[in-house]
Amino acid sequence: MNPKIPTTLVSTLQKAQFESDGYFLLERVLTNEQLQNLRQEAQRFVDLMDAEMEAQGVTQLGITHKGNRYFIGNRFSESSTLRAFLFSDLMAEICRATLGETAYLFNEQYVLKAAEKGMAFGWHQDSGYIGYPHRPYLSCWCALDDMTIENGTVSLLTYEQAGTRDWVQHTQEDNTNDMIGYHGDNPGTPAIIPAGSIAVFSSTVFHRSGINTTENWRRVYLAQYSAEPILKADGSGFWGHAVPFLENGENIYKESAFEN
Repeated sequence: MNPKIPTTLVSTLQKAQFESDGYFLLERVLTNEQLQNLRQEAQRFVDLMDAEMEAQGVTQLGITHKGNRYFIGNRFSESSTLRAFLFSDLMAEICRATLGETAYLFNEQYVLKAAEKGMAFGWHQDSGYIGYPHRPYLSCWCALDDMTIENGTVSLLTYEQAGTRDWVQHTQEDNTNDMIGYHGDNPGTPAIIPAGSIAVFSSTVFHRSGINTTENWRRVYLAQYSAEPILKADGSGFWGHAVPFLENGENIYKESAFEN
């Protein structure tokens, strides 16, 4: 069991912003080692997904479009590198500052946009993909590259701008399979942040991202945590994951649970 460490990374003002607006930004908080490790795993999993689509004779799996936009999730059980980051002191501090003394790993995925053709992603709440009311969870949008308007960074709406802080019903776009929940004209605030930064936001915050028009990939690793296990609508099991992370503020994650 790891000892509890004080939450010093997130300021009092950032905590207040999270409560009032639903999000805040942390700049350059990943170590160089964490950043390089997450980049290397991103390429490994893109190669594996490309091979899977080629084997099936398709160019789209869910909301992943081969050579354009990749959503690669639920791979942490295959990667000690991902687990080391997901259950790190850094992520523990962020969870304590936002969720409180109890936290579970709920979901994790890479969100990657290819050079010069990475697709846009419409206005949605992360909670919109669950499809029924639930306690909001936490999204940590980890920038693996410098984020700009040109490479399709995320833009966020405050609760006030969106007109709600609650989950809303989304509809699915036919051509992309994206879930859309906001149809207003507010452009939101783009997260212009350097590599190694994290946009921290509630799962009920509306956000979108633009097209990558640059010559390089735009890579993000999304780590999501909940204050309690999130169950399926019928209560038959967990909607995502529910890996214990924090209990009474202490990091209780055990790597041995994933060792063969």
